[in-house]
Amino acid sequence: MKTQPVYIITGLSGSGKTTAMQAFEDACFYCVDNMPMELVPKFLELPFKQSPEIKGIAFVMDMRSKTFATNYTAGICAIEELGITPEIIFLEAGVDTLVNRFSQTRRQHPVSGTKSLLDSIHAEINQMQPIKLTAHHIIDTTACNVHQLKSKILDLIHDGKENPAMMKLNVLSFGYKYGIPADADLVMDMRFLANPYFVPHLKSLDGESASVRDFVLSNPETKIFLEKYVNLLDYLIPLYKRENKAYLTIAVGCTGGRHRSVVIARSVFEHLNHKKLDPGLIHRDIDRDIKEP
Repeated sequence: MKTQPVYIITGLSGSGKTTAMQAFEDACFYCVDNMPMELVPKFLELPFKQSPEIKGIAFVMDMRSKTFATNYTAGICAIEELGITPEIIFLEAGVDTLVNRFSQTRRQHPVSGTKSLLDSIHAEINQMQPIKLTAHHIIDTTACNVHQLKSKILDLIHDGKENPAMMKLNVLSFGYKYGIPADADLVMDMRFLANPYFVPHLKSLDGESASVRDFVLSNPETKIFLEKYVNLLDYLIPLYKRENKAYLTIAVGCTGGRHRSVVIARSVFEHLNHKKLDPGLIHRDIDRDIKEP
């Protein structure tokens, strides 16, 4: 059985280790924060359940553990004796940036005592220098926002290859008379299309029926719209993924959410499914006109 990759995320306080851990969690790693170095070998000896959902293990460890620096070398040796070579990620940032971040968060620096914040930062830099020299990856987060840092970590995890789709994509049909969905990111109004509600033999059917679907999709305006709209989505979705957006809900509305929006939502869903984006499909109000007189 292939050994799961093990990462150790360390570095200077305030350099973004929590954000890095969140990126590992998004990549389906089992993450442990503030792990004492001396406990890592024992943890790795546990009969850790092998699951296809878990892609690896990541530990965050730093000067919050007062014995971290002194136990670091022995701890790495103990891990390697298990036949595991952990990849070390060291995060750092400029002193001015670290001062600003601590000022904003109003957190105590872990290397404090009676020192000022600036003294604590310089003391940590000196104490962490030997650990930095062992790192496989050194990332300076001075100019990074949280999204850029997550992108760097995900690129590192996937070795520069295209990241697998982690953004949860949903297509949702709804009726404007019942309100725009609270979780909608992109909203498209389909009330410009001819309404099957006013066609007697279609009124009682919904947009999943072949008759309503044929009525809506046979409209030349529908064909032009769909071509332009799915092209827009094909352009936008990779940009949202690049920004590490966790969820993207594409909402399609009509008056009651029973006919036109259902047909268009289904068409968009099928297009995205063909692109292997694994979208979800929700018809929020498809039966609401029936259930609520």
